[in-house]
Amino acid sequence: MTNLATQAPVLVTGASGYIASWVIQKLLTQGYTVHATVRDLNKTQSFAHLSKIADSSAGTLKLFKANLLEPNSFKEAMQGCEIVFHMASPFVVTNYKDAVKDIIEPAVLGTENVLNTVNETESVKRVIVTSSIASTYGDAIDILKTDHNTFDESHWNTSSSETHQPYPYSKVMAERKAWEMAEAQDRWQLVCINPALVFGRSLTPNTQSGSIEVLQQFTNGLTLAGVPPMWNGVVDVQDVAEAHLQAAFNPEATGRYIVSGGTLSLLEIGQLLKAHFGWKFPFPRNELPKAAFKVIGPFIGFSREFVELNMGYQIYFDANKSQKELGLEYRDVKESLVEHFQQLLDDGVIKQYIP
Repeated sequence: MTNLATQAPVLVTGASGYIASWVIQKLLTQGYTVHATVRDLNKTQSFAHLSKIADSSAGTLKLFKANLLEPNSFKEAMQGCEIVFHMASPFVVTNYKDAVKDIIEPAVLGTENVLNTVNETESVKRVIVTSSIASTYGDAIDILKTDHNTFDESHWNTSSSETHQPYPYSKVMAERKAWEMAEAQDRWQLVCINPALVFGRSLTPNTQSGSIEVLQQFTNGLTLAGVPPMWNGVVDVQDVAEAHLQAAFNPEATGRYIVSGGTLSLLEIGQLLKAHFGWKFPFPRNELPKAAFKVIGPFIGFSREFVELNMGYQIYFDANKSQKELGLEYRDVKESLVEHFQQLLDDGVIKQYIP
């Protein structure tokens, strides 16, 4: 699968993350030496699952402390590595005080710091950056600008900003910074993975992800009367991890890759969960019209601008490139949703609404 040396270590930043943990699991299973960075080596509970995986795998795990905002913080961990998976990024979608300081700067400066070290580390041949589907569009209404009602790798998010949708803005700005730095040199290659909303079993109960927020909203009664007419690209976490490995070890892999197993509406997600978990939770009965959210939106956290730009537009993603060039065979995300919800229930992250 690769012409790179198996004995050369591989770096994974943000190692304790949801997707990164699966990437490390796959690397260790295949016998690689993984240099994994975490923010605090004293918080062993955040990476205990990785040590456990390493104990029963053919590969070797070496942990390093690194901070996205500290220059040269990744220098020691990167020594001798041929492949770098840059997966560390701030995850703050809501409840932030300053979008620039809390979301945008950490994402962009973190990418810049990691790639500056890549430029100084002669052994590195390829860098895989975990970007996001949010780099391809900012608001659902952007779908009207596409030729076939579908987003693909040629599309870029041009509608987000520091004040409107700052989290998607952080993703697109970080990816643009990565491409800017990659194109300024000719020693290492860059490949970006742009996953949709990720579901599926986590290797640790400590991770944060947008999918958890989506699933939690079905457990507190707020969606019982109905959900907004909104759609998301969805994908299984193990498919995303496999995309990273294929992008790293397939010498023909190049450019950006949308990684999406399909599109589901919020109502479809709710109905799917209702079919498996029944009366235990207040799953939505129907989909409320956009007009209703124009009235009630500001009282439940949706600005009128967000409602206008994101509700009522079905969005789709073209994942053909990832299937053809990375060989991905997407899992049925409906199974992933059920597994993920059950795990969150077992771990106590979500609680049964009706005892």
